[in-house]
Amino acid sequence: MSQEQRLMLDGMLRNGPLDVGGDIAEQRKIFEAMLTAHPLPDDVTTAATELGGVPVITSRTPGTDPTLVILYLHGGAYVIGSAATAMGLSSDVARRAGARGVTVDYRLAPEHPFPAAVDDTVAVYRALLDEGVPSSKIAFVGESAGGGLTVAALIAIKEAGLPQPASAVVFSPWADLSLSGTSITGKADVDPALTPAALRTRAADYLAGADARSPLASPLFADLAGLAPLHIQVGSHEILLDDAIRLAARAAEYDVPVELQVWPQVPHIFQAFAALLDDAEAALQAASAFTTRHWADQSQSQAA
Repeated sequence: MSQEQRLMLDGMLRNGPLDVGGDIAEQRKIFEAMLTAHPLPDDVTTAATELGGVPVITSRTPGTDPTLVILYLHGGAYVIGSAATAMGLSSDVARRAGARGVTVDYRLAPEHPFPAAVDDTVAVYRALLDEGVPSSKIAFVGESAGGGLTVAALIAIKEAGLPQPASAVVFSPWADLSLSGTSITGKADVDPALTPAALRTRAADYLAGADARSPLASPLFADLAGLAPLHIQVGSHEILLDDAIRLAARAAEYDVPVELQVWPQVPHIFQAFAALLDDAEAALQAASAFTTRHWADQSQSQAA
């Protein structure tokens, strides 16, 4: 990726209208307008439905295997965003994996604080299992808050006695709502999208008085033993860099198969800009390869 591409994206984000820590109603409108401004490709079909009583949007593209499912969790600091705003990236991820996409419209804070998002995600996963989709054919993908939520959901799935999915991919996961990582302040000057103050505000909205180090709120502090194989991507120009690095180390401590990729000089959720950034395209290819490899491994294990 060229330095010109990096600088263009940095400027675009710094000068954009989104303020993650700002008025929630206003920021929800801005976020929706930004992420739905460009139509989906013509060959993507979507349908709004429910699974386990939770709204979801499914996506399909020609040639994908409907028996394989990408269960996608959107970002937005737990207070903004929706399945609809995530469709550009989530449908792209599902297409690359050759799967049906199921993007969860989990409840948002502060109207529905922790653990509502975790409960909704587990309900959707349980519903897929109840419909006859094997856990070995489901892969989680989550971005930002949805990345932390992905790992929290895997922990809740384990605690519920349900089988783990085949794998999980997380982009720039927000895994520590106590904001104890050194990059929270150390990378603040180079992060064009997030600020420490904004994350403190949104963490308070989501937690509503709950312990910031609760394992299902901040999976960085959880027992991760037995979780699905994990692939973590993060940019070096973001304040959540330490969340990703420490999450990978924590997973390794508990013998979870884990891959960590740190992409230099790129911002939070750079994968959403694959049309502009060469590294974003490469990162999405790497994530897809991880997901499809673990589906293949599961199939070979079951056939043996």
